[in-house]
Amino acid sequence: MTAIIESAVKDYLKEGIPDIRPGDTIRVHQKIKEGDPSSTSGQVKERIQIFEGAVLARKHGKGISATITVRKISQGVGVERIFPVHAPFIQKIEVVKRAKVRRAKLYYLRDAKGKKARLRAKEFGVAAAEPERSKTQEPVAQEEKKTE
Repeated sequence: MTAIIESAVKDYLKEGIPDIRPGDTIRVHQKIKEGDPSSTSGQVKERIQIFEGAVLARKHGKGISATITVRKISQGVGVERIFPVHAPFIQKIEVVKRAKVRRAKLYYLRDAKGKKARLRAKEFGVAAAEPERSKTQEPVAQEEKKTE
């Protein structure tokens, strides 16, 4: 029975979704339809709205029913949205930064204010290597120090 369900659901799973964990700050690009299709003009505008915030939780695994809870502070008011990861109205999800957390669900951030609501940043992405100094440049720098 589960093989039948998996084969039917496979077509609807999105490819290229980044690894999203609690503590990440992400941007969710969502398609919004504006206008009333039943009106006389029948015009429906489609635009993309970006929701950026911290991931509080990831639920329901990696399947078609996977969801993420994202929280942001807008004009002093906390706003939470639950996004289905594989929904067709989600254009893309990008991870802005990662934070070091010790919990799987960060619901305590709902009550936290000020410094307690901050998440500790963690290194993210590829670290840039410092350019190597050539051997001819180092002795020159030492000679200049001796003359002073």
